[in-house]
Order: sequence, then C-alpha cells, then structure tokens
Amino acid sequence: MHAHFLDPYQFRSSLVHQLDARIKLILAVFFILTTALTPVAAWPVYILLLAIVFSIALLSELGIGFVLKRAVLALPFMLAAIPIIFTIPGTPLFEFHIFSWTFTATVEGIERFLSIALKSWISVQMAIILASSTPYPDLLVAMRAVHIPRLLVAIFSLMWRYLFVMVDEALRLLRARASRSGHSGNSHLKTGGSIAWRARVAGGMAGNLFLRGYERSERIYMAMLSRGYDGEIRTTSLAKMSPGSWLILFGGVFLCLALLGLAYLV
Repeated sequence: MHAHFLDPYQFRSSLVHQLDARIKLILAVFFILTTALTPVAAWPVYILLLAIVFSIALLSELGIGFVLKRAVLALPFMLAAIPIIFTIPGTPLFEFHIFSWTFTATVEGIERFLSIALKSWISVQMAIILASSTPYPDLLVAMRAVHIPRLLVAIFSLMWRYLFVMVDEALRLLRARASRSGHSGNSHLKTGGSIAWRARVAGGMAGNLFLRGYERSERIYMAMLSRGYDGEIRTTSLAKMSPGSWLILFGGVFLCLALLGLAYLV
C-alpha cells in the first residue's frame, strides 16, 4: 500500500506500547473527558494534566517533540474560539474599532479562550499518544471489547480502510498525469496553460478521483460480503487482563477523578 505514511502508529518497545489496547483506550477517553470537564481557569490542574501527557510521551519513547509537532492540528480549533474573547461579558480589558463595530475584550473572555485552547491542546496530545502507540486494528478490537456499538466501530473501520483507497487512487491519477506530461530542460520555457486551464484540469481530476474511488469501494465491499463480512470484527479471543493491568486501569481512573475534584476546589 502506497499510503502507509498515513498510519500514525510508531513502533516502539516501551511499556505504553505493550499495554493492553483496552486499557489505553479507556484511560485515554477518561483523561480527555476529565480535561473537558475541568472548569475554566483551573490553571494548576491544567499544568498537572499537561505534565501527565508529557510523562506518558516520555514513557512511550515517542518524545515530547514528536507529540508537540503533531498537536499543531489543534490550532484551527483554537482560532475558532477567538470570538469568545469579545462575546463573554465581564471586566473590559481593551477595545478596538472596525468600521462601525466596536470589539471589547474582557478578562473573563480571555480566560475562557485560554482554557478552551489549553484543553483542546492537551486532549489532542493524548489522542496522538494513543494512536501512535496502538495499531489501528487493535483499537477497533478494543472498541468492541468495551461494547462500543458495532455500527460505529464498522464506520471507523471502513473510514480508515477507504482513506487508503482514496489516497491510492489519487496517487494513480498523479502518476498517470506525470507520465503524460512533457518537461523541457529550458527553464525559460513555460509549461502548462493558464490558471483557469489548470483549475479545469484539477476539477476534472477531482471528479475522476471521486468516481474511481466510489467504483473501487463498491468492488471492495462486494468482495468483503462474499467472504462473509457482516459488520462484526472477528479476532481470536482476547487475553484476560492481568492484576497489574487492572491496577493500572483503576489507578488511572482514580488519578483523573482526583484531578477533577481538585479542579473544582481550586
């Protein structure tokens, strides 16, 4: 498969990688819920949550830099929360004018924005660690093991599978275009047409990609049905969790509850 670069899993021999996928999934979801439920401006708890994420990143041998670089994808969500600075009533901090509109930033609005930004950033980092330390098939099996609805798990599974199919079809189209495009060694010679021409070609390729991806997905799905696929992920029986695994699970849940309780006391 040409699109292997899409797979976030990073092979390591760390304790986090060796941990049961069910435990990692439950603790990651519980940690993200704890982060989301933490009240606004609970800065000491935010620092503790961030310290936990960094500690797990180091323990997983992924490294803090690895996680931080990939957590940049939370930036658009942070920017979407900027209007909160000017819409939350409270103590005015500064204001500016754009045409006939006046925007007033409040202390409460900035606190709410920073809280949302930090919580989003911390949650994304935990999700990155989960995806980078657990193979995706193991995550799907773990989802069914904790009784996430079969239809939802099937959607996740097919979405992941057909993402690779679409990328593979896109690479085929790009390779076909490159094989039919001539290149001159003269740097002063302009190749290709106008911007409108290029846009028309790109639009045609996008439409072709949709049709080819749809037709190929139909063929793959029919092949899956012919092999007995009914929406259920079947695997060998999962091993029973050891006492140490249960201890990690209950310890992680207790830590999250303790942090949440501390957040409401601060």
